[in-house]
Amino acid sequence: MIIVNSREVPQVEFEDLVARVFSKSIDLLGGIVKLAEYKTLTWLPSLARATIAIVLKEEYLRSEEEIAHKVGITKNTVRNIVRADPKLALDKMQKIEELTKEESKNLKTHTAGGIAKLAYKLVKDGVDAKVLVNFSSAVLEDIMKTLDIPWAYMVLKRIKGIDFPISSYEVLQERLSDIVSQDIKLTELLPNLQYPISTPAQLIKEIKEHLKMKE
Repeated sequence: MIIVNSREVPQVEFEDLVARVFSKSIDLLGGIVKLAEYKTLTWLPSLARATIAIVLKEEYLRSEEEIAHKVGITKNTVRNIVRADPKLALDKMQKIEELTKEESKNLKTHTAGGIAKLAYKLVKDGVDAKVLVNFSSAVLEDIMKTLDIPWAYMVLKRIKGIDFPISSYEVLQERLSDIVSQDIKLTELLPNLQYPISTPAQLIKEIKEHLKMKE
């Protein structure tokens, strides 16, 4: 249990956010398979420590001393993580082959901190790792199928492969062109949805709300 502003934050809430930021950090590096191909899976412990440190600092406003105690690293290492420059890390990630040569075995504290900070910001902006979005979409698809909601099931099948967030309706128009619910073509609703749409679940919710307005 974590206390923030006198409010108890459940451990599961903290762990869920850490998992999402950690997954996004791996996503930024090209994915777990790419890390394996580059023989850089040894980076994962450093990335995990940096992720926990950043979440504790940015989300729960923990002191460097508290973070050091929680993660099992020195205060100086925590300081290097939380002061890391995300832009510098982004520049390095864009040249990952050079990065793997430079940090062949161990990911440097500054680099791990920069990646984790960037991942945290993206997750807070609603941009989760692609693998999580795809997984949640598959789970949602199963639920819609079980509940016998044909239009939602079809939407989830058709949007496979689309990158989220979706910033405009044009990317959906062709894929959903033949889906109809209650005699309403879903493409008629698309321009009125609230963009950007961050997840498949949000897309289904937006369409459902606009279908209700047509009833």
